[in-house]
Amino acid sequence: MHRSTEINQRLETLKSLLERIHRAWGPDDFEALMRFFVDILPPLTQAERCSVFIVDSGSERIWLKFGTGLKEKAIIAPMRGSVVGEAISTGRTVMRLGLESREGFHAIADRQTDYTTRNLLCVPIMSLAGNYAIGAVELLNKQDGPGFSPADETLLHQLVKYLALSIEHNAVTEEIVEITRGMHAEMARAANPLLGEERYVAESPAMRRIFALVNQIGPLPVNVFVSGESGTGKEVIARLIHERGGAARTRPFVAVNCSAIPENLMESEFFGHEKGAFTGATASRMGRFEEAAGGTLFLDEIGDMPVSIQPRFLRAIQEMEGVRLGGSKVHRYDFRLISASGKDLREEVRGGRFREDLFFRLFSIDIHLPPLRERREEILPLMLLFLDQVSTRFKKRPRGFSPELVALFESHPWPGNVRQLEHEVERLVALTPDGEWITPAHCSSALLETRPATSGACTRVADTLSLPEQRKRLEIDLIAQALRQAGGNKARAAELLEITRQSLHNKLRLYRIDEGGEPFHG
Repeated sequence: MHRSTEINQRLETLKSLLERIHRAWGPDDFEALMRFFVDILPPLTQAERCSVFIVDSGSERIWLKFGTGLKEKAIIAPMRGSVVGEAISTGRTVMRLGLESREGFHAIADRQTDYTTRNLLCVPIMSLAGNYAIGAVELLNKQDGPGFSPADETLLHQLVKYLALSIEHNAVTEEIVEITRGMHAEMARAANPLLGEERYVAESPAMRRIFALVNQIGPLPVNVFVSGESGTGKEVIARLIHERGGAARTRPFVAVNCSAIPENLMESEFFGHEKGAFTGATASRMGRFEEAAGGTLFLDEIGDMPVSIQPRFLRAIQEMEGVRLGGSKVHRYDFRLISASGKDLREEVRGGRFREDLFFRLFSIDIHLPPLRERREEILPLMLLFLDQVSTRFKKRPRGFSPELVALFESHPWPGNVRQLEHEVERLVALTPDGEWITPAHCSSALLETRPATSGACTRVADTLSLPEQRKRLEIDLIAQALRQAGGNKARAAELLEITRQSLHNKLRLYRIDEGGEPFHG
């Protein structure tokens, strides 16, 4: 445990250091340097224009990201059929003349930038870590001759080495920060088992089907919509889908409650803003779309999103790009979208409060979470789960739940669902002294008001009339018989009792029964 804590502390220090370095040399600085090269190279070589292409290592797409007259619009160049693709794939310089009368990618780019390319010089940017190209620099239209010279090529080769250093430094820094975040998350899960699988309870057939679906779709970049009453665990399911996403699980999970954002701040929240975009915008800030890069954007209560923002929101998730408030640069997005709502979105569409085209764009798969009152077999497992979590957090050691409290919890309708149950357990753990049973005595009025009128008296009359006590004795007897018949095999005993093994484990803990089927005493 000490070793795990020490490693966690060192990871925290490393992550903090890397993030300070990252802030000192951030994307804005990297872009400023790229634009400096774009501005300085044309006068040095007597060229009209300059373009910097960068290879996306994950997809091998070639992005024209920085260039004269680009108008802040990133363009994708093909690996085949383009001069830049040839330079990058071969690692060799390419020169061309007479391009004004030839078709190709240069002609497509010309039409997008209102330009005519006559001749060009393209030099690959070679990685400093290996013999492969990470991008290319292209000079267009030599001003004082029919084309570029060997001297221009030599000068450009010397300068692109500095570009390679900058590009790879930026990429490596980003990768180290992401790896460190992933390591930190893994260490946190290892140090605290409650952050792992034990957070989730699936005793009912409905929830087991949902968990099977989550495992199936987790690795797929499909958009999901989660519906259900407030407190049923929609964000828990969204996080579980994210955690099943393979490599994407180390990327950000960005949760946004749409009902909590004022309408006048909604656009800035999602798209971000540049410095000076409005009163109070003292610095540039990326929006939620950018924050979720490579990970998951979870939109809770999306049914409360104002109609006024929905058209721009729809376009952003259709095109996966957008512009910050007060800016002109187009930012490309890369995230999986999971949305949730306690409202019936189909009814919202019929009422004109939610756009139909946005509704159909939000998801390919929908998951409905049943309320807790329809999966009562999960009440006891959830009680025990929250008891472990809250006792650890509060540093308290209550003896456990009394049978009377279990009976009360299992009969309650739980209008606030799992969230209400968790808060009730928090209250009871806080008010119960260490070493004592948790009883209904400290329950909230919301629970006590629904308690059967005779239940309080039943605990004090003869045992033969106490329904909770009779229920406890019956369950203990049946569990003991099943364990004896199964020779102590819990999986077989659970089959005989027609309950899940996890449910049997919970009851063994609740009633303090050893594996031989005898209750513990003391």
